[in-house]
Amino acid sequence: MRYLLIAILPLCLFVGSCNNPAENIPDVSGIKVALDTRRFDQDLYAIDTNHIGEGLQKLLAKYPDFLNYFLDTTMAYGIYGNYNDTSRAIIDGLKPFLTFKDFVQLKDSINSHYPDTKETDAALTDGFRFMKYYMPDYRIPKIIYVNMGLSKWPSFPLDPTTMCIGLDMFLGPQFPYYHSIGVPDYMGAHLRKSYLPVSLFSTVYQTLHPYNTDDKSLLDLMIQHGKEEYFLHKVLPHDPDSVLFGFTNLQVNWCLTNEELIYNFFIHQNLLYDKEVHDIHPYISDGPFAKGLESGADTVRVSPGNIGTWLGYRIVCSYMNRNPKVSLGELLAQPIDAARFLDEAKYKPK
Repeated sequence: MRYLLIAILPLCLFVGSCNNPAENIPDVSGIKVALDTRRFDQDLYAIDTNHIGEGLQKLLAKYPDFLNYFLDTTMAYGIYGNYNDTSRAIIDGLKPFLTFKDFVQLKDSINSHYPDTKETDAALTDGFRFMKYYMPDYRIPKIIYVNMGLSKWPSFPLDPTTMCIGLDMFLGPQFPYYHSIGVPDYMGAHLRKSYLPVSLFSTVYQTLHPYNTDDKSLLDLMIQHGKEEYFLHKVLPHDPDSVLFGFTNLQVNWCLTNEELIYNFFIHQNLLYDKEVHDIHPYISDGPFAKGLESGADTVRVSPGNIGTWLGYRIVCSYMNRNPKVSLGELLAQPIDAARFLDEAKYKPK
């Protein structure tokens, strides 16, 4: 069976949300969120490199729960609290990070893109307001902005009360050094400043609802990922699908135009209940294109690799539209019986 690219129509980028026109977005302006954000990246580079040990002592007072984790776990310098300028771990590890020209240029690039984080802080604050609206008991974490030296850690939890964001991974797809560390072109949308809140709230979600991938079918994984996307659409409701999925605008429109084709492809290829990792992994992870969904004769592929997440989101939308009394918290907490969930969703691709 040959799957051809159907002509792409100029669709509105917000059509992909669960309802059209835009969902009834709740008013969260009255929800108070005092977001605590800190620029560890700038504080670290403010250290006098002639007196690093003394600078670390001062930094420890401001970041008592984070400094050693950064130095010894994330960066693996092995300093272990020995803040002595004669320490080999400082001389051979931390000092080059603070003084080597390539790292200094990276620091300067971060400061150029993020002289402050007011815009980002505002976007995160708004997202946490929506979280408090849907999950009133949720405890807002501190946010620590870091520079990880292009280690490809965009966001990660320190503990349930602290989230970290690597500003070095949000310098835009044109930043020249991403290629040198092996970041493929198809991940470009994830490197945009606009994707930073998505990355953070994706980490928040996976901290609350860790993925279980053992012995799971493609449909299981699609619904797991679809729940996460549904959550992201709820807490970042003003962001377009191109940002929330980390797709290009063209890829979003391709998905919307070819929804029936995508679903029928999974059915005809017997993929929905397939549990073989090598068969299903390409459809629920980022990649250059969706395997098998476009003609091999096409010189330019438009479909996104992570097509299963997009379709999973559409199935979750259908389920929630048919079960309006189910809260967001109930949806996320319920275990997944994929076949039953699909049946109750009454999903019909458009």
